[in-house]
Amino acid sequence: MRILVVTVVHHPEDARILHREIAALHEHGHRIVYAAPFAARRTSPRPNVEGVDLPRAAGRDRRAALRAARTLLAERGPQADVVLLHDPELLLTLPGTMRRWRRGGHVPVTVWDVHEDTAAALVMKRWLPRPLRPPVRLAVRAAERMAERHLRLLLAEDAYQRRFRRSHPVVANLATVPPEPPEPPGDDRVVYLGHLSRARGAPELIETARLLAPDVQVEVIGAADPDIRGALTEADRDGVLRWHGYLPNDRALGLLSGSLAGLSLLRDQPNYRHSRPTKAVEYMAHGVPVVTTPTPLAAQLVERYGCGLVVPYEDPATAAMAVRHLRNDRVMRRRAAARGWEAARSDLDWADAATGFVMCLESWVKEASAAGGAGPAVPFTGDKARTPDA
Repeated sequence: MRILVVTVVHHPEDARILHREIAALHEHGHRIVYAAPFAARRTSPRPNVEGVDLPRAAGRDRRAALRAARTLLAERGPQADVVLLHDPELLLTLPGTMRRWRRGGHVPVTVWDVHEDTAAALVMKRWLPRPLRPPVRLAVRAAERMAERHLRLLLAEDAYQRRFRRSHPVVANLATVPPEPPEPPGDDRVVYLGHLSRARGAPELIETARLLAPDVQVEVIGAADPDIRGALTEADRDGVLRWHGYLPNDRALGLLSGSLAGLSLLRDQPNYRHSRPTKAVEYMAHGVPVVTTPTPLAAQLVERYGCGLVVPYEDPATAAMAVRHLRNDRVMRRRAAARGWEAARSDLDWADAATGFVMCLESWVKEASAAGGAGPAVPFTGDKARTPDA
């Protein structure tokens, strides 16, 4: 298959897009064109894809990014068997583009990969004025219904099914689990992996690090929202924590093994109540005990597998206490680490799901070809291509 993958929002090194989905497609011999904001993010395409640079969509003004994406889709879409879109903003580019595709005689299978609950996520966007949030939320729900009628959908979480009328395949955010048990957790280093924002608990992370210093070093890996960068820079300068900034997923994961604990301090936000933090699964996969706030799916992982501790929302003192408890109890932290790795290997390994993802796209292309070309989405009724979710 020829696959055009497009994002104007996500980092080109995004773990789901590049390290899971594109990697799986490449491994199965498919040709990929990857359009993403490479220059804006100061990175380059990987050798196994043809990269196309797009502007980055950020903040309130996303017009330049969407214009460039619309031009790209009009020109390169007819050359593809599948167009795989990763941002809800890109839905705005499709009405005129799809009409143009139909006039040209070839409409690629067009897929929207639903990463999050977009309407719930808008509540946390500081750049969106509060009075606009309710009407924008309604507009997003309307766009989702429209997308369901005309596109194929992939969902990152089972819970997202409730937003749609039909059942859609789930491609869960799993981890690539090392085949051999990782090194045991140490007692002097804690990690945080992921984007940093207030809603994701960055202020609590900084205060937890302050409470753990100097006995335990907190290493922070990830890009940060503008309103939290100053506090992180200051904490790094003062030796409270070490902030690595954004690292490609493969490099970031190399810093996990041997850590005393992995932190996930999400606040209680609607967008997080039905999403499983990918960082928690990655901690487990690398033999790192998890310390998490009680977002339902994260707490469920910890309680089901006995792979860490659950702490209250917005409570750095208790988070620091949990880390010290693991530090002082060698048997407990090693048991939590071992249970996490074993659970990830048996239930949460992307290697077990990757083929299902690829087969799903392949089956949609075959259906479109048998029907004489790709058109509006046919309801997905089979289970063969459903990616298993733990």
